[in-house]
Amino acid sequence: MKRVRCPKCDSFITFDETKYEAGQSLIFTCPNCSKQFGVRIGTPKVLDKEQRTMHPDNVSATAEDSDGAATAERQPVGELVVIENVFHYKQVIPLYMGVNTIGRYQKGNPINCPIETVDPSMDMTHCRISVGRDKKGRLRFTLSDGPSNTGTFVDNEILGDKERRIIHNDTLFTIGATSIILKVAD
Repeated sequence: MKRVRCPKCDSFITFDETKYEAGQSLIFTCPNCSKQFGVRIGTPKVLDKEQRTMHPDNVSATAEDSDGAATAERQPVGELVVIENVFHYKQVIPLYMGVNTIGRYQKGNPINCPIETVDPSMDMTHCRISVGRDKKGRLRFTLSDGPSNTGTFVDNEILGDKERRIIHNDTLFTIGATSIILKVAD
């Protein structure tokens, strides 16, 4: 099952994507505000400042130049697995080289790793994961708090305001009431 968000009122509509083929267009009418909008199966995109990043269920992103033409293919270097709980469903969010800002999704929020949730204890810019390479060329993931109102926890220890913690594959960390697992790309 997939969920789409109404562009007018932000409510969700759930549908079974297995009944449709990739590239097929669907038209939805929002039951809350009666807004009609279309989606194309297999090509969801979220506009992000200078790049377009694919939906978390997909695995690549295409940067665009000022003319809107694709200039380079970026591959994710890892992903965040947001564990399903009372506030939201399981989500997989790709991580890319550089700074990945994580927080609660809200229309117009410019973060690049939004988590769709109603968790009131998660800030809109809760924490950051910086992805770079160490001296030996291996990927290094560094977690730091936003700063947030409720803190970022790794191994049940809260990160200090300016503390940075190196995290590895399968590290479990918590932001608000949401648990997240880091998965490093092969």
